[in-house]
Amino acid sequence: MKIAVLGSGMVGRAIALDLSYSFEVSSFDLNKANLKILKDRNPAIETLQADLQDYASYKDWLQDFSLVVTAVPGFMGFKTLQTVIECGKNVTDISFFPEDALQLHELAKQKQVTVITDIGVAPGISNLFLGHYNEEMTISNFEFYVGGLPVIRKKPFEYKAPFSPVDVIEEYTRPARLKENGHIVSKPALSERNLMFFEGIGTLEAFNTDGLRSILFTMPHIPNIKEQTLRYPGHIDLIIALKDAGFFSENKININNTEISPLQFTSKVLFNDWKLGSEEAELTVLRIIIEGEKEGRQLRLTFNLTDKYDPETKISSMSRTTGYTCTAAAHLIAKEIFTEKGIFPPELVGKHKNCFDFILNHLKNRNILIKEN
Repeated sequence: MKIAVLGSGMVGRAIALDLSYSFEVSSFDLNKANLKILKDRNPAIETLQADLQDYASYKDWLQDFSLVVTAVPGFMGFKTLQTVIECGKNVTDISFFPEDALQLHELAKQKQVTVITDIGVAPGISNLFLGHYNEEMTISNFEFYVGGLPVIRKKPFEYKAPFSPVDVIEEYTRPARLKENGHIVSKPALSERNLMFFEGIGTLEAFNTDGLRSILFTMPHIPNIKEQTLRYPGHIDLIIALKDAGFFSENKININNTEISPLQFTSKVLFNDWKLGSEEAELTVLRIIIEGEKEGRQLRLTFNLTDKYDPETKISSMSRTTGYTCTAAAHLIAKEIFTEKGIFPPELVGKHKNCFDFILNHLKNRNILIKEN
């Protein structure tokens, strides 16, 4: 089978490399440097320089591929996914775009293609667990906490971003949607901070962000659902100070006859400070909590994942946990284990025990371990 991977950034590169062990893989990207890194790592992968916003060319580019992985920046993710579906291709997607992917469900059914979206770490692994345990028990509360952090804590922010700072800032400014007592509510990003202890890491601070996405609508029967982001303590006070001072405003100001928004300036300054080095040690933390009833018993299940940069493969933990969950989904489609047509976020895949077990075994084989307390 031939698979096209659209995007060869840190995560797209990890996806292409992993899939190349089992399939014939081609990687598309405009960035020549990213393509060269990938080609140097595995010359067998075909690399093609292409402007992935040239949507009119997709039909010609993708005609020989049976499956497409979309790993493009969020701002172009929805249009990219829509165009690939229109080409009649099965898809796994990690683009984390702001639009609702379920809007494309009827198009995907019409084109008779299988699309698994948001199939990363969180959303992704978190949703798989929700879908799986939703079949086994009556869930009253579901929450998860996730963060990507540098191993070496450098003042003042003690943070490194595996993607563009402007995308991180978006998480810090967009209102967070939660489910409380059966109702979807909106709260400010960065709100409801609390401290949590993680073995081997220490205390982290958690705060509201808008990461629930599809499960707000696919799991309407669960009364309480929330997601929070994790950072080292003190990070958020700095972010709130920048936010309150106007550094995240998109309203342009004139500086020496040049129009620029404070957000553009802030993103440019933070890019170097937050840029994750290609071989910099970092870690990904995920905690999932599920509460409910099974056979008359009240249960509280807690699952923890801690993954670190792999110095042998030189692949970051965020790329591993996101990318390998995505490649597991690609195998599900390629092996015809999951064949339903339409748009399927991970919770609608994890509801099938064979799919849930397959993905967890795929991750385990890559030393990504999820432990139950």
